[in-house]
Amino acid sequence: MNVSIGINLQSGPWGGGNQALSALAEYLRGKGVKVCFDLANSDLDLIVLTEPREFLRSSAYSDKNILQYLHQVNNRTIIVHRVNECDERKGTSGVNRRLRRANLCADHTIFVSKWLRDLHLSKGFICKSNSVILNGSDRAIFSSNGYQRWDEKGPMRLTTHHWGAHWMKGFDIYERLDRLLQTKPFERKISFTYIGNIPKGFLFQNATYIEPKHGVQLASLIRQHHVYLTASQNEPGANHQNEGANCGLPLLYRESGCLPEYCSGYGISFTEEKFEDKLGEMMTRYNYLADRMKDYPHTAERMCEKYYNLFVELLEQREEIIKKRRWWRRPGWLLRDYYRALLNYN
Repeated sequence: MNVSIGINLQSGPWGGGNQALSALAEYLRGKGVKVCFDLANSDLDLIVLTEPREFLRSSAYSDKNILQYLHQVNNRTIIVHRVNECDERKGTSGVNRRLRRANLCADHTIFVSKWLRDLHLSKGFICKSNSVILNGSDRAIFSSNGYQRWDEKGPMRLTTHHWGAHWMKGFDIYERLDRLLQTKPFERKISFTYIGNIPKGFLFQNATYIEPKHGVQLASLIRQHHVYLTASQNEPGANHQNEGANCGLPLLYRESGCLPEYCSGYGISFTEEKFEDKLGEMMTRYNYLADRMKDYPHTAERMCEKYYNLFVELLEQREEIIKKRRWWRRPGWLLRDYYRALLNYN
């Protein structure tokens, strides 16, 4: 099997999608799959579109490049579109529409959460077929080996980490927690460490701030804490909570976006109005939740196995899939028809 994954992988600290697709590439190679990150190979069995916005650093190629490949090089290649973004995450406009347009080239669409799939489908997203595959973190790095539980003698140590510095990553709650650290009843009972990037001009007054880390260094830092907090809003398919949970930390998570899908049963959810109450509840239920973390299911191995099985299934159905395509039934009309559709598709 020859597979191209459309991402420019970044070294060092980076977003969750970069970590997930890096793990996928490594897993596929372990299965004997030939993996590349461009469209130079004329014998690709499957192409994974991950980011159609060409101006982004992570984008290796767009839907336009894929259509050109199908039209000019190999029209038997199966196209999978992995969708892990939405306008709701950062309050932007145009991202949802761009993803809908890009998906016109896909034979199958993978969403990284049911929440994201339902959001896009409700806005007119058209899929020939689709599935949901949740992200997972690498337990060879993010494991509970070395994690020490809270003994209730010192403060309960909370932590979180984000590569993105957008305010909607949860900084309304992180700022609020920062203030709580010097007020009763939480003074000297809890502490908070933030790892990652922060909004321009933002400063923590009482919490500990650590610049972005990754890999074993990040995992070691996470394991020095007791509870993993995520207050991110409208997350389409986050991976940071997976890294915290696989390090053994119970989750204190916001009822927003994909987070309930990933975290339910392995922590305590909160709304903005109930954050302090749920923080107190975590202190009383900590040991029960800590016992559950060994069974946390969202690992990179499980995620990658689902991708691999899907790829095998799609290739087994290749002839049927190709017959259902619309854009190349008449040779020479492919790109013209596709671009016409883009102009008319909102």
